[in-house]
Amino acid sequence: MDAIELKILIGLHRVSNEIDRRTTRIVKCYGLSMGQFAVLEALFHKGDLTIGQVQEKILSTSGTIPVIIKNLEKRGLLIRLPDAGDKRKCILHITEQGSSLIQQVYPENEAMIIESMHNWTNDEKCELLKLLKKFGGGTWKEK
Repeated sequence: MDAIELKILIGLHRVSNEIDRRTTRIVKCYGLSMGQFAVLEALFHKGDLTIGQVQEKILSTSGTIPVIIKNLEKRGLLIRLPDAGDKRKCILHITEQGSSLIQQVYPENEAMIIESMHNWTNDEKCELLKLLKKFGGGTWKEK
């Protein structure tokens, strides 16, 4: 494999997998799965969302999200509210208990991510972000 593009792709995968492994270790200490952490984080930072919106934000498959939501609901970390505009949908709302938990977990995970990049300058970080945004002709955008 000599194509630099393939080496870049493999490098991106390796970095992403390593960050995911580290995040999994952190959230496991709080009794959460990676999917549960992602749902709570999305609701905490974005506010109430439909199941479809959460799924889109966390890049999850439709098969896993119902189980994740059911387990978070059982633990009292989120509740489902009826969608006034569409009776087929429900709105997910993080509870006070869920907010309290994510306020403990999120900063620890954020610090781990920041520490992972401690040997990069701010200019290098900005350049990498700029290059990632160019990926796919600029169709990628931050969410």
